[in-house]
Amino acid sequence: MTSNKPTLLQSCALGGTAAILTVNFTHPIETIKTRMQVNMGGCVGIVQSLLRTEGALALWKGIPFAYARELSYTSIKLGAYAPVRDLLGANKGDSVMLKFLAGAITGGTGSILGNPFDVLKTLSQTSTTRTPVQKLISSLYQNQGIAGFYRGVQVNILRACVLNATKMGVYDLSKGFIVDMTGWDRRSPKTAFLSSFIAGFFMTITVAPWDMIRTKLMNQPVDVRRYGGFVDCLEKSVRMDGVLSLWRGFVPIWMRFAPMATGQLLSLELLYGLCGFETL
Repeated sequence: MTSNKPTLLQSCALGGTAAILTVNFTHPIETIKTRMQVNMGGCVGIVQSLLRTEGALALWKGIPFAYARELSYTSIKLGAYAPVRDLLGANKGDSVMLKFLAGAITGGTGSILGNPFDVLKTLSQTSTTRTPVQKLISSLYQNQGIAGFYRGVQVNILRACVLNATKMGVYDLSKGFIVDMTGWDRRSPKTAFLSSFIAGFFMTITVAPWDMIRTKLMNQPVDVRRYGGFVDCLEKSVRMDGVLSLWRGFVPIWMRFAPMATGQLLSLELLYGLCGFETL
């Protein structure tokens, strides 16, 4: 099969498939990260408490919502990047800002579709009881209506723009840099692995504060609004816990982002290759 570019739908389908494969391994790390952000505890203490009181399977709490999130949000932010980048002309020459713009556009668009599943996933991961999926959905709807599924949507869109711009932009630029420095082939797995690892590190730096605020907004009790919005949550968090608290859970976030970025991008590149499409 000759090499060619995938259509938008083809690329989104492959991006969603790559994300589903990866989330099975990264979900437990995100559960720990979310508990740390909400409970303000240390990594070791959170893990010990969770395993002791809820069992090992609790690490996969909310995995059905994670699957739905990957098929909506990630399929667009990951799969639509290359078509949007090419549409903007960012594949011609060293168009750095256009590559970051393509990542921001696809990330922000995907987050709107995935926000309800993000909220449900966060509520499920922070719950200390085993709540059936149907009950969690109906309870949220009865207490807050449709608006409840869009808790923190503003910060989630901003977070997604920053995350995907960093992830896809750094990955794309790193591949070109690594190929120039080492002479490796752009489609080589080692090129993709190193590029995605670099992207995961920079994602953690830029996204951690947004991730913290998003988790707090999405996890607000239904009967008590602790925060009025993004700005209010940011101000209260900094005032109460200091600026560095915005990077609380940095290690588990990095431990999730690094393998997540690596798994998703390596899987996507593999699927592109199997289907005869050009590499990212």
